[in-house]
Amino acid sequence: MSVRLPAALAALVLLAGCSTQPAKAPAAPTAQTPPPAAAAAPATPADDNLNAVAWTQTAIEHDLIYLQTYRDAESRLLAALADPTWDALPKDDRVAPIQGLKPAVVLDIDETVLDNSPYQARLVKSGGEYNEADWAAWCNEQRARALPGVVEFTQFAAKHGIAVIYISNRAKDLDQVTLANLRKEGLPVSGPDAFLGLGTFVEDCEQVGTEKGCRRQLISRKYRVLMQFGDQIGDFASVLANNAEGREKAMAPYMGWIGTRWFVLPNPTYGAWEPALFNNDWTAPREERRRQKIQSLRYN
Repeated sequence: MSVRLPAALAALVLLAGCSTQPAKAPAAPTAQTPPPAAAAAPATPADDNLNAVAWTQTAIEHDLIYLQTYRDAESRLLAALADPTWDALPKDDRVAPIQGLKPAVVLDIDETVLDNSPYQARLVKSGGEYNEADWAAWCNEQRARALPGVVEFTQFAAKHGIAVIYISNRAKDLDQVTLANLRKEGLPVSGPDAFLGLGTFVEDCEQVGTEKGCRRQLISRKYRVLMQFGDQIGDFASVLANNAEGREKAMAPYMGWIGTRWFVLPNPTYGAWEPALFNNDWTAPREERRRQKIQSLRYN
């Protein structure tokens, strides 16, 4: 049976048969003649958040840290409740004596109680950055899931007569959709102090940016706070200067409270730690902010 070769292959065979010179092998590369470079792959824009979001969504270690934190806090909660001198508010935020006040735990919401990594994933996919309109749209979807361990912890607290209070930098006009999202996930929500969002008015206290000090002072008038939970140090105490020195100074008096009264959770996707690396200048181009972040790295 004859075999038909494709036209292009037949032409190559014909040319090979007409050649009177043996094919010359390519010269081996030397130090002076490096091998030809492979075709350059198309450049993929760097996204500083890719690994952080991927870890948050897929690493079991992420979930275990949350479980570990909330389970440890639960094991300590009743002892804190039984100690009438126990208080987890920093001294600057305690404006009323704790005697006779109702006990409470205070939690941040985003990346402490609710997982917003799908919003961050959308930014990675689109190449965009945070903006208030898209963030509000995500909140209105009410699709954020409860983080591991938090439902069990907050329900345990509520069962023992401890108020569960959420102090969040979500805007106050997102209160209803936020409360609906919390309820949908099984988190206890009750009372007028359940959600204190950004813009909450506190008499005789001037709000500074997104600092939560005024809202903690408001809580201090009614509650003895047993524990605080957050993913930013601003969830626990006021930070006067958002740089390495200022952040360390804010925490220095309270290092003994970490793991007993204050429980800090991981958030590699965003937070005040990031702008501290580029002098808090969000107006700088993205490439310049990235350059300064790389410059902040240690190599030994």
